[in-house]
Amino acid sequence: MMDAQPAPRILHIDETQSTNADAMRLALKGEALPLWVIARRQTAGRGRAGRSWVSPEGNLYTSIAFCCSAPMEKAGQLSLIAGISLFEAIRASTDLAQDAPLRLKWPNDILMGTAKMGGILVESTTARGSPGFLAVVGFGLNLASYPDDLGRAATALSQHAQAPVAATLLDALAGQFPQWLDVWKDGDDFAAVRRAWMERAGPIGEAISVNSIDGPIRGTYRGLADNGALLAEVGGELREINHGDVALGGADTPNGDA
Repeated sequence: MMDAQPAPRILHIDETQSTNADAMRLALKGEALPLWVIARRQTAGRGRAGRSWVSPEGNLYTSIAFCCSAPMEKAGQLSLIAGISLFEAIRASTDLAQDAPLRLKWPNDILMGTAKMGGILVESTTARGSPGFLAVVGFGLNLASYPDDLGRAATALSQHAQAPVAATLLDALAGQFPQWLDVWKDGDDFAAVRRAWMERAGPIGEAISVNSIDGPIRGTYRGLADNGALLAEVGGELREINHGDVALGGADTPNGDA
């Protein structure tokens, strides 16, 4: 959970290297939290594992810095909470058809069908002191445009609905994220988050491929473990996967983020 606040504090920036870096820097300098940072453009946007995030004007690039009182080992669950929050913010701020194939993909992607539309980057540190930790959660969402040179399917919200401007989407997101943190209860009720995430993800039994630290894995999606890890059935055995990039349909997973 994060401290209750009557209205979100939002710092608007025209251009920056990375909203995550800005949010972290300001938090470590002692800025009052929680704090949202939103930029029209990023020149050095980042995805998971230090990958670049293509950041032209017209899309959503925002990060929130806040003090989280959960145990540090639960920080990874924030990406799942963020995914649900972004999913619900899209639903709340657009005329997207109810049967549109908006979905989540473990651990940090939001898709339309099988095409990537957005992603999440969670960073954390204990540098601001205890209890708990300082968390920065970054959100990137293709609203108006998307890169066409990823080597994987990508899309933008404007291809499927009347896309809002970034500030409107952020207003919805800034409402949803604290609500889902409250559901999480500092990790004490991750079961509720797990259920909600799985309801917004793909079907159980879907073929997947994972580039894991142990090498490529092809198997069948079986949901999430009690700690948020991916469950996959591989060769008739249920495996728990804590790190890796997932591709749907058993295809090879390309490197890179959008």
